[in-house]
Amino acid sequence: MLIEYRFKDDVLDVIMSQREKRNEAMTMAMEADMDAAAAPSIFPPELTRRYTLNFKPITPSGSSSERESKALAVRNVRAEYLGGLITVRGITTRVSDVKPAVQINAYTCDRCGSEVFQPITTKSYLPMTECMSDECKQNNSKGQLFLSTRASKFVPFQEVKIQEMADQVPVGHIPRTMTVHCHGSLTRQLNPGDVVDIAGIFLPTPYTGFRAIRAGLLTDTYMEAQHITQHKKSYNELAMDSRTLRKIEQHQKSGNMYEYLARSIAPEIYGHLDVKKALLLLLIGGVTKEMGDGMHIRGDINICLMGDPGVAKSQLLKYIAKVAPRGVYTTGRGSSGVGLTAAVMRDPVTDEMVLEGGALVLADNGICCIDEFDKMDDSDRTAIHEVMEQQTISISKAGITTTLNARTSILAAANPLYGRYNPRVSPVENINLPAALLSRFDVMFLILDTPSRDSDEELAHHVTYVHMHNKHPENEDAGVMFTPSEVRQYIAKARTYRPVVPASVSDYMVGAYVRMRKQQKVDESEKKQFAHVTPRTLLGVVRLSQALARLRFSEEVVPEDVDEALRLVEVSKASLSNDGQGTADQTPSSKIYHLIRSMWESGAAAVGEDGELNMRRIRERVLAKGFTEDQLTMTIDEYDQLGVSISNKTPFLVRQLLTRCSLRSGKSMATAHVLCLLVVMRKWICKDGYSTIVLIEKESLMFTCHELIGANHGLSFFIYCSELMILPEARFGTGVMVHNVSQWSLGPIYTSL
Repeated sequence: MLIEYRFKDDVLDVIMSQREKRNEAMTMAMEADMDAAAAPSIFPPELTRRYTLNFKPITPSGSSSERESKALAVRNVRAEYLGGLITVRGITTRVSDVKPAVQINAYTCDRCGSEVFQPITTKSYLPMTECMSDECKQNNSKGQLFLSTRASKFVPFQEVKIQEMADQVPVGHIPRTMTVHCHGSLTRQLNPGDVVDIAGIFLPTPYTGFRAIRAGLLTDTYMEAQHITQHKKSYNELAMDSRTLRKIEQHQKSGNMYEYLARSIAPEIYGHLDVKKALLLLLIGGVTKEMGDGMHIRGDINICLMGDPGVAKSQLLKYIAKVAPRGVYTTGRGSSGVGLTAAVMRDPVTDEMVLEGGALVLADNGICCIDEFDKMDDSDRTAIHEVMEQQTISISKAGITTTLNARTSILAAANPLYGRYNPRVSPVENINLPAALLSRFDVMFLILDTPSRDSDEELAHHVTYVHMHNKHPENEDAGVMFTPSEVRQYIAKARTYRPVVPASVSDYMVGAYVRMRKQQKVDESEKKQFAHVTPRTLLGVVRLSQALARLRFSEEVVPEDVDEALRLVEVSKASLSNDGQGTADQTPSSKIYHLIRSMWESGAAAVGEDGELNMRRIRERVLAKGFTEDQLTMTIDEYDQLGVSISNKTPFLVRQLLTRCSLRSGKSMATAHVLCLLVVMRKWICKDGYSTIVLIEKESLMFTCHELIGANHGLSFFIYCSELMILPEARFGTGVMVHNVSQWSLGPIYTSL
């Protein structure tokens, strides 16, 4: 009997069609008074059921922490739980491919044509071969049964390995694992690296083969999954709740969300505001570009934190790994190149050679935090080079040649070569990492533990408060604080935007990049440069600018985003060139003045036609560094009283003089300082009626005097300048204040020029 059916018909529909045809034939036979003893076979309930029944555990009442505490660790699952419904928490380490598992076998007799169904409830079964229908028994024909694959029922099956969390492992023990069987709709829900709560029935299963002989009375165990709860969903799966949405809309209009979110990153850790801002941008990331020819330009941001022990680098890494939906934390000493990339292993389910992803593969579309980055072997560290730029892992092992995706951001923490930063040697010797690796980091921060009375006292108060109250202190200057869940939801919404760089902002970036390259050449001549400015630096500025635009929920990058990105890059470079001495005890006024002066020299703040700096950008930059408006006002008043005007045209005049001197002499800008003092400034400034104070760095002054006018004249000039510094109000910061240029008696120095 031929039955017409469509390919997408359900198994039950096909069998019911067959049964209807047979019923029609039986009815016709009964009407003809023929023997109709062959009654229709009874369908098993597993075949007629069009739904799946799963048990969901009852959610206990109480707070979220109390509900989470109901989940068991893997090592706490005892024999008394066999046959019961339990909930286990762990991290997914291995997920097998989805395979079809037979649930009902259907057979067709070649003699009588009847169907026989065999439910499968165990791992192994014995196929049926002889037909046991009444017709075959009466005829004593012993019809042979043939398996009907189309009429059989298969369900998706997937085996998952979960491992207990790191905080659940006692000291001196290794993590334990558990096997979980997922069927039906529960398959394809888990990926390696997911933190989950799995509710299921804890069941025993006997060993098979030679293991059964050796095991004796012992049995293996597994869990039949009934319900899965993921703790950290991906950004695409996160849905912002109404309360968080109202809170964000309330504070979004203030324009301070950048500050609020940065201070919400690890609030228990004191200070490091610029580092937290960079980490916030790392969580948001830039826009990944796919070119038409297949070229891939990464949008993920890589950051390296270097510094002395005890500056909370590891705590920052663990916090970021906790906030990120796919965050993996590992250490350099405990990770090999295979453990970071991928290893070839034999799958115990299918007995095939498969690739098992390492930490970088587990952190795909997430963040991989690598602590003790400097402790890694060079051979293992080279495995990260391809990941940091190409975001892929190329494998050629055991006959497997493939490319794995590793679209992850790298957050690394390293200590100096000598344990603590040694200011007596160069930064290259302190940070013993290859240049090819350092250039792949968009931002690198050097965090030093420098003693300072004010900062040490504030840090001690902060730490003691956290230990006493188990929470961070309420700071009025911090503004609104967001919980990690709210930060994750905000980032999920921000990552839905894909900002573009308009032409005007692109030209602004080009000008800033050219100035940075020019400044690098000057710093290299003075042997001050450590981090080189490469085309990757420009790409890093683009990524940081796009992350800032995403933070504002904007589809377009504005010049303010570029300024903040350049500021973070400048701050990171300044930390790398810092020797840890001479700047710890500066007053806020001196720090603000040096900040404004660096903005003027780098061109970060726009200069108008009359030579005035853009006070709006100055105010934004000063407030972003953690200073207040009162401190900015006091700085301007203090320097105006000393004769160093910030708000009038004096900076423009000095900048113009320095430029002219540099063009006339062909020397560097440091040489132009002395040329201004010795030749040009006396004539032009006195002629225009100015009596000003010019700030000169000690090192550049001594070096330039020696180079330009000789050792003898240079020494006498430097001594004469030092004699003018006896007034206390004329000395602050790291500079030399030279007062009353019009009253100098230059004498032989002027003649020698």
